[in-house]
Amino acid sequence: MPEAYYKSADRAFTLLHGNCIEELESFDFKFDMIFADPPYHLSNGGISVQSGKIVCVDKGEWDKSRGYEADYDFDRQWISRCRDKLKDNGTIWISGTFHNIFTVARCLNELHFKILNCVVWEKTNPPPNMCCKYFTHSAEFVIWARKEKKVSHYFNYELMRAINGGTQMHDVWRLPAIAPWEKSCGKHPTQKPLSLLTRIIQASTRPGAWILDPFSGSSTTGIAANLLGRRYLGIDSDKSYLDISISRREELESDKKRAEYIKKLQKQSNLIYGDEDHNCAMEADGGYDCDLPF
Repeated sequence: MPEAYYKSADRAFTLLHGNCIEELESFDFKFDMIFADPPYHLSNGGISVQSGKIVCVDKGEWDKSRGYEADYDFDRQWISRCRDKLKDNGTIWISGTFHNIFTVARCLNELHFKILNCVVWEKTNPPPNMCCKYFTHSAEFVIWARKEKKVSHYFNYELMRAINGGTQMHDVWRLPAIAPWEKSCGKHPTQKPLSLLTRIIQASTRPGAWILDPFSGSSTTGIAANLLGRRYLGIDSDKSYLDISISRREELESDKKRAEYIKKLQKQSNLIYGDEDHNCAMEADGGYDCDLPF
């Protein structure tokens, strides 16, 4: 049985330190939803622009490609472990670019998931293309799939429609990349914006749901989950990012900070934050009847 690296007082935010494949094999628990932001295998000496300066895009050894077959084997292993940790009606969201998303789709099909959507996240503020020999990379993809082809999943269609101004939401989402206020405790090189994760979580889970992130980084998934009254387990192999996660989670102990985040998200992405989310998010003292086994 694993030992938690961190667990919040209300037991709604838990972190494990270690290799996600090994950690996922060490306990038995089923989640309602998984969000995974795996290595894109992009750290091969490329450059980009950040705050007007040319920077290297290398993220670390964990993001380097080992060749197609090795990258495929890695993706198949962790996706397989995640499948074992999903409830039968659970869903998984996996982000990527063209560097890894086709391999991810192959693995999902081989492992008998049903792919529901491939959402295009169109960034409102992408970095420019330095070489001027092809189009600017301004989008990432998020595949949404359910565990069982014949078991229905949860989708909050009406809420997504309301967020979209009363019309059916499309699979192209125009949302900004992370803002400075989202990096108040430090930053992760592949950090996703809260606006993206809050939409994903509200679309596919009910308040009180358990959410897993096997590549938690600075735990944007967990912060979004707790803001919306969901519960979270994050796994990461880097303690420095887990420590950023803890600082971010402890910020939410301030009612003022929590309200500030919700207000900014409402402005940024039309987030609808109702009484049901608020009431579940405030259950800090009561605990939960369904808890992790560690």
